[in-house]
Amino acid sequence: MSEVDTNEVKSAVEGIGKAFEEFKATNDQKIADLEKKGSTDPLIKEKLVKIEKSLDSLESINQKVTLAQKKQEEFDEKVNNFESLLKRPNVGGSIENIDKKVNIFDRWLRKGKENLEPEEIKALTVSDDTQAGYLAPPEYVRELIKTLTEISPVRSIARVRATSQRSVQIPVSSATFTAQWTAESGTRSETTGYTTQLEEIPAHEVYALVDISEQELEDSVFDLESEMQSEFATQFAKAEGNAMTIGDKINKPEGFTAGITASVAGGSAVVTADTLVTLVHSLKTPYNQNAVLAFNRSTLSAIRKLKDGNNQYIFQPGMTLVAGMPNTILGVPYVEMPDMADVGSSAICVVYGDFRAGYMVVDRVNLSVLRDPFTQATSGNVRYVARRRVGGQVVLPEAFVKYVPS
Repeated sequence: MSEVDTNEVKSAVEGIGKAFEEFKATNDQKIADLEKKGSTDPLIKEKLVKIEKSLDSLESINQKVTLAQKKQEEFDEKVNNFESLLKRPNVGGSIENIDKKVNIFDRWLRKGKENLEPEEIKALTVSDDTQAGYLAPPEYVRELIKTLTEISPVRSIARVRATSQRSVQIPVSSATFTAQWTAESGTRSETTGYTTQLEEIPAHEVYALVDISEQELEDSVFDLESEMQSEFATQFAKAEGNAMTIGDKINKPEGFTAGITASVAGGSAVVTADTLVTLVHSLKTPYNQNAVLAFNRSTLSAIRKLKDGNNQYIFQPGMTLVAGMPNTILGVPYVEMPDMADVGSSAICVVYGDFRAGYMVVDRVNLSVLRDPFTQATSGNVRYVARRRVGGQVVLPEAFVKYVPS
């Protein structure tokens, strides 16, 4: 994971702390005006909107701190898992050939197959899908996955398993065993005990398009590899972020909101401090240590205004720079999930849970790239189509609790 700049964090923490103090004072004044006069001064409303925009602008830094605090070792594990698979002879070839393959792959991207030598064409690995194209070299895939892990919200906190197959099977508990006490020579009652069954998580196909001008391809200074990696990663992150949040498992991953069974019902469509307290305390104890709250930025804006029974705001800005403490809600870190429903709707707008225990992402390591010089030829562009397979689903529903508005 990219390192979090200490000075950037320090500046953000100071900014969040100052902005939130101003937010509390302004919001309290708004509440007082409503109670006293039944209306709020338009200038107060305008000021509150500006402060909220300031707080929102600092949220990206807070998310970096949240993920860096919880997930650095898990991030390393995910990347290393990919590297081990990519170094297998049948997946990526020997390590010594990686640089050579990357250079040949880059020349193919720029100039096409017709401008390569026969031995260079042999060095490229033909894709095994029906759309042809070539497989990207291991190092190219590694950097793509690294970027994906940094910017995809679900992937960054879930358990990720890499595979060279089209699906994986995982053991899922179908019954539980309860330990029993007995005398030294007592009779031990029969029990079905702990049993598991295999459940398949398929890797679904997802593709992304990038158009690059021929003029840029002819420019040797233009960093084609970085440009394509960045654009493909951004497109893949948006697609999988949406599917892994609200996906229906039909030709796409299952969204975590769809796979959660435990819920806290709300008395209205509005999230309250009491509702969040109940939600947090409803999760089974073993999952609390690594649990986070998940919601979108609209919901965060509403939660910032909530107070507990002691008239204290339940949102608290991160204060400890040495430990890299993130902002918290009721002392719990949170992660923004842009594709979750807004507060006020009838859909799930808040989830609390341990994503690493409860949600699994399945990555097929191969990345197929097709170079199409014809489709956009009249516009002076070459089109590239990247295709990969990724799956995901809830594997332990009890690791989550959702808030369901009435």
